[in-house]
Amino acid sequence: MELASKYTPREVEDKWYKFWQEHHLFESKPDTRPAFSLVIPPPNVTGVLHMGHMLNNTIQDILVRRARMKGYNALWVPGTDHASIATEAKVVAKLAAQGIKKTDLTREEFLEHVWDWTHTHGGIILEQLKRLGASCDWSRTAFTMDEERSQSVIDVFVDLYRKGLIYRGVRVVNWDPQALTALSDEEVVYKETHGKLYYLRYHLQDDPQKYIVVATTRPETIMGDTAVCINPTDERYGWLKGKEVIVPGQGRAVPIIEDEYVDISFGTGCLKVTPAHDINDYNLGQKHRLASIDIFNDNGTLNEYGGKYAGMDRFAVRRQIVEDLQAEGLVEKVEDYTNKVGYSERTDVAIEPKLSMQWFLSMQKMAVPALEAVMSDKIQLHPAKFKNTYRHWMENIKDWCISRQLWWGHRIPAYYLPDGSFVVAATAEEALELARREQGKADLQISDLRQEEDSLDTWFSSWLWPISVFGHVPGEPNEELRYYYPTSCLVTGPDILFFWVARMIMAGYEYMGDMPFRHVYLTGIVRDDKGRKMSKTLGNSPDPLDLIDKYGADGVRMGMMMAAPAGNDIFFDEALCEQGRNFCNKIWNAFRLVSLWQSSDETPRPEYALLGCRWMRMRIDAVKIELEDLFAKYRLSEALTLLYKLFWDDFSGRFLEIVKPAYGSPIDSATLAETKVFFVELLELLHPFMPFITEEVWQHLNSEGNTSAKEISIMKAVIADPIEPDEAFLVSFAHMLEVVAGIRSVRLGKNIPQKNYWYWRSSLHTTAVWIVLSLSSLIYRKYVRWSILRREL
Repeated sequence: MELASKYTPREVEDKWYKFWQEHHLFESKPDTRPAFSLVIPPPNVTGVLHMGHMLNNTIQDILVRRARMKGYNALWVPGTDHASIATEAKVVAKLAAQGIKKTDLTREEFLEHVWDWTHTHGGIILEQLKRLGASCDWSRTAFTMDEERSQSVIDVFVDLYRKGLIYRGVRVVNWDPQALTALSDEEVVYKETHGKLYYLRYHLQDDPQKYIVVATTRPETIMGDTAVCINPTDERYGWLKGKEVIVPGQGRAVPIIEDEYVDISFGTGCLKVTPAHDINDYNLGQKHRLASIDIFNDNGTLNEYGGKYAGMDRFAVRRQIVEDLQAEGLVEKVEDYTNKVGYSERTDVAIEPKLSMQWFLSMQKMAVPALEAVMSDKIQLHPAKFKNTYRHWMENIKDWCISRQLWWGHRIPAYYLPDGSFVVAATAEEALELARREQGKADLQISDLRQEEDSLDTWFSSWLWPISVFGHVPGEPNEELRYYYPTSCLVTGPDILFFWVARMIMAGYEYMGDMPFRHVYLTGIVRDDKGRKMSKTLGNSPDPLDLIDKYGADGVRMGMMMAAPAGNDIFFDEALCEQGRNFCNKIWNAFRLVSLWQSSDETPRPEYALLGCRWMRMRIDAVKIELEDLFAKYRLSEALTLLYKLFWDDFSGRFLEIVKPAYGSPIDSATLAETKVFFVELLELLHPFMPFITEEVWQHLNSEGNTSAKEISIMKAVIADPIEPDEAFLVSFAHMLEVVAGIRSVRLGKNIPQKNYWYWRSSLHTTAVWIVLSLSSLIYRKYVRWSILRREL
């Protein structure tokens, strides 16, 4: 058999991925086998592969490939998320470059542009995942905006509304002035920001010569002030009770109110209250029945309540109003101040707390079973350290703002009547029937109804993902849901533990009465060698496809996984990919070596080969047992390291050296056959981590009749259960290997030539036998070592 002298990943990877797909080896249908199912965390439909995707999807592929080889009916469901904010922003920017404003288009016209964009860019990231080797069942590819998923989203909204869990109301929400939409609390990223603390003078209404000083980081919001609050226990301000003060520069009086919410130690102990633009101020306003003055337009400029600042951007107003107040003598002082400011996760602009009419989902009831499931380990988090984070979030859960002021997304199925009331129904026809019945107006027509303009938060579709990819929600479970649900494991990042994981658990118990997955593997953040999070902005993130071109998919997968313990950040170094490529070359060269050996049925099998084969058999079985434990604990990085050492050190570095025939001599047939059986088993153990090279070498060996079953692919091979090894034998053999290594070290250090290497090789079995027999005798073991030393020298 003629083999290429060099392993070429690109040729091998393209060939075998096409082969797997042509033979439908990734596909799964319910049968009598136990199921192992995964659903992909759906990437943004317009996204491209980055290092975080590489890590997450490599882990998923390892789990699903191993499950197949352990006899499970394994399924990995792929798909993409419509990503309302991100996708709409891209299309708006594209149209702007063409001189078209979103506001110039009807909703239907704009959505045509978005669908065109989605059809053009939507499949890119999934195609890129194929380069990685992702063994998804592509025939099941889902999209959160496709017909099946969309219908589930609408029906769930209607169901939750009728259960009294969805309501509409005015609340202070996180507003994104660039995307022009509300955000949930979980879509806000808090960044440490260096700003200023402004100390402003609020003069008393009944005694303008007196004033109090109020500290604020946001002087641009004073036009929305409707009170100043003091702590009733603060003795410094007892004289203010019942008085009013003048808002600086506004000539408008607001009352002094008292509440223990005020932190006496912050600033001056006096708090300006702006109910329309701070959630805590809003709560104070509700408690003390204060007016709310919304001073901002949706784009972050000031509206007519801003007076002379109307139309100016909020940050420009901050600079200008401070200058104006200083000119009036109303600024006591300005200090440098560092605080945490909320930014939109999607657009990276500072969010604006804003009073707004929105749709909300009540979460407290649904949080109860979801919290219990994780705290009782029905659902196991890996690593378990995230249980406390999860518990804190769930015990302090707030209602979910589910409406978004976007056109791209699932339009909320609420229909307004001419009198301003509304009905909720899955379709306009159902809404009309409901409205006629509730209003008692038989002459109402569909044209009288106006559907809600807002769309649903993207997460409102993805929280149904583990259910909706298999069947309709709500409804009776179909065959697939009964078979694949709950899924076996979810692989995702801890940054969306609440965004997505907790919400899927709540939806699972609400609509299936059961958890959506049994295990959650939480990956770390991929960082560079300086500890910085990899990002395009910093320019410190390599292009994953460039890495695959350079090192091969197996090399990159190995490089990622060698440094990827669950839940801990990954300090990525390209040298790890080089190590992975070198390991591929090691496998290939070991295969070439074994393939060059000529066997003879007439060559007697030496005893050292028998002992070597016995030892290799036991080492493989011992590693199999350890692997089972590591996979059960989701310690995949340790599992790969274990296999790496087994192949590189034990098989290639020791076993092949033990059984290798003398130059020009044949090897006995039995030893060569057993060597190839070991090689096949090692490839099968390595396959989940390194699918391409293992398939390539396995196929060569399979064509020679060296596999236990004539399967079409290594993917169809079943990893055999291990036999408990003889620990005493393994220990004694390890002692022998230490002795040999010591002799070689001495010879190397002293530059002593090996006089009769093949005599030592033929005597190796004798050494091993003596060590096995004399394990308990230290004196005799020393004698054996000296005998080996004499032979070596």
